[in-house]
Formats: sequence, C-alpha cells, structure tokens
Amino acid sequence: MSDMEFEKSPQTYGNHQAPAHYEPGEGCLTTVVRIPVRIVVLLVVVPVRMVWDLLVVCGRAMERILLRPLGRALAWVYEAVLTPVGHGLGRLAVFIGKALFVWPWVALWRYLVVPLVTYGLVVPVVWIYRQLLTPLGHGLAWLLEHLLVAPVRWIYLRLLTPVGHGLGWLAVFIGKALFVWPWVALWRYLVVPLVTYGLVVPVVWIYRQLLTPLGHGLGWLLTATGHGIAAVCRGVWTAIVWLVVVLLVTPVGWVYRHILAPIGREIAAAVTVAWRIAGYISRAVGRGIKWLAWNLVGRPVRWCYQTVCTPVGHMLRDVIWRPARNAAVEAGRAARAALQSARETVRQARRETWRALVGGPRAPEVREPVVPQARTLGSTTTVPGAVAAPEISLRKQG
Repeated sequence: MSDMEFEKSPQTYGNHQAPAHYEPGEGCLTTVVRIPVRIVVLLVVVPVRMVWDLLVVCGRAMERILLRPLGRALAWVYEAVLTPVGHGLGRLAVFIGKALFVWPWVALWRYLVVPLVTYGLVVPVVWIYRQLLTPLGHGLAWLLEHLLVAPVRWIYLRLLTPVGHGLGWLAVFIGKALFVWPWVALWRYLVVPLVTYGLVVPVVWIYRQLLTPLGHGLGWLLTATGHGIAAVCRGVWTAIVWLVVVLLVTPVGWVYRHILAPIGREIAAAVTVAWRIAGYISRAVGRGIKWLAWNLVGRPVRWCYQTVCTPVGHMLRDVIWRPARNAAVEAGRAARAALQSARETVRQARRETWRALVGGPRAPEVREPVVPQARTLGSTTTVPGAVAAPEISLRKQG
C-alpha cells in the first residue's frame, strides 16, 4: 500500500485521539439527557414558534394593510388640513393679541407717556441743570478753591509739615528709648542664655542619650512581635483557604463542570435545534394554509374577476362611459364656445355704447389698393399702364 493510499484510508480511533464532533465534558450523562431533552423542548417550542410566526405574519399584514395607509391618511390630514388651519388660527390669535394687548399700550406709550414725560419733566430738568445748576456749581467750586482750599493747603505745606516731621522723629526716639531698647537688652542678655543653658541643653542631652536608645529597643521588640503574629495569621489564613478550596470550591467546580455545564449546553443546543425545526414546521404549515386559501378562495375569485368582472367592466367602459364622456366633452366645448361668443358680443356692445356716449377715434376709410407704376429701362420716369420690364441691363442681355 502506497503512502497516498495510507493517508486516504480511514483512521481508527485510539486512546490518544478524540472523535471529530467530540466536546470536552461529554459523557454518559450527556448522551442519556440529549435525546429526551430535545424531544421535550421540541414539543414545547413548536407551538411557541407557530404562534410567533402567526403574530409576525399578522403584524406585517396589519402594517401593510392598516397602519401604513392610516399613517399616510393622518400625514395628509396633518399637512393638508391641520397645518393650514393651525397657521390661520395662529395668525388670527397673533392679530387679536396684538390688537388687544400690544397696539393700545404701544400707542399709549408713544403718543401720551413719552411726550408728557419728555416735554413735561425731562426738558425742564435738563434746562435747569444746564442753565442754572451748572454755572452755580462752577462758581461755588471756584470760590471754595480760591478762598478756602488754597489757604489751608499753604498752611499745611509751609507750617504743619516741618513741625510734624520734627515731633514725629522725637516721639520715635523717646518711644524706642522707653519701650524697645530695655526689653531687647533683657531678652538678649538674660532670657535667651537662661533658657538655652538651663532648659534646652539638658532636654536635648536627655533625648539623645536616654530616650532615643530606649525608643529603638521598644521599636525592635514591637517589630519582632508583629512579624510573629503576622506569620501565625498567614498560617491560619492558608489553612482556612485550603479547607474552603477542598471542601467547597472543588466540589462546586466539579458539579458545574461535569453536570450543570453539559446540561446547560444541551438545553441551549436543544432550544436552538428545536427553534429551527419549529420554523421549518411552521413554514410548512403556513405553505399548506396558503395553498388551501389559494385553491378555496383565491382561484375562484380570480376566475370570477377574469371571466365575469373584466368583460362586464370593458362593456360598461365601451358602451356607457366613453360615449358619455365624449358627449360631456362636446357639450363642454359647445358651452365654452357659446360663453366666448356671448362674452365677445357683450364686449362689442359695451365698446359701441361707450363710443356713442363719449366718442372715439374715427374708423379708417376703405380705399382701393394702389398699384405701383412700372418704369422702363434706361429711364427713371414711370409710365402709367406700362408693363414692368425685367430689371436687366442691355449689355447683360446682348
């Protein structure tokens, strides 16, 4: 046997190779549960799928037959009726509102309040301010500037400022001599040395030589005790975690992996397969119902329409409708011609009546048509009654 035949030959399954459609976790429980679950789910899903398909068909038919025309009718009513009516009512409401609440108050404000306030209050106040108060204020300001402010400024700059500077320097010197320099000397030469060598130096020596080594020892002791307690707690926590994993997590995981997961997968696969099979069954039932409806209702109705209604309609169209329409068209044309003739007659009578009452331009006189006189060759004069000669010179004729 060649290598290619060996490659094409069916391979036997062994312990090291799984089947092609094998899923991890399948076992005897999956094999036992699969067929009954699919049968039960199919029996449950088929009515649901048929009801669902029926509802879908009814919904589409209702949307095509009822909802879409109703929506178009409502849109037409809104666009053709409600929108113009709403616009008209809106304009009417705006006009009434302006006529009742805007225009009276605007007229009152424009023609009564504004002129009254302008010419009764603003103009007199502005005139009084410009003609009386402004010159009076300028005069008072000039008097205050030259009679009061200028002398006070001179006295302050020439007399009070030098005296104030001397008194300020003397007060500062006396204040420092009495209240600053004694306390500075007391703080620098008595309080600072006493506090430094009597309190700070002993406290620093006690902190460095006694308290620091004692604190380091206590810290090391507390650290070692904490490490021991942490090690004990870690051991207890590890034991608790191991017990939880062994007694709870492992059994729950085994139950989920070997029982619940296969059952859930089979139920999901059964629902999917049953839904697809129910769709096929529902489609077949729908085709059967459609075939019955077509053969029991549609075909007779079509035969009646094609055999009875269509010839009757054609006969009515050819015998009644077209002659009636042609007669109506001819009657309309005759009526339009009569109306046009009557309108022209009325217009002519009105024109004649107006000309008889008022007068109008004279009608032009009818004269015989004037025949142009022919002229002979070689002459610019015309001869009455002579036949017109051809317009060709003698040189071109010879």
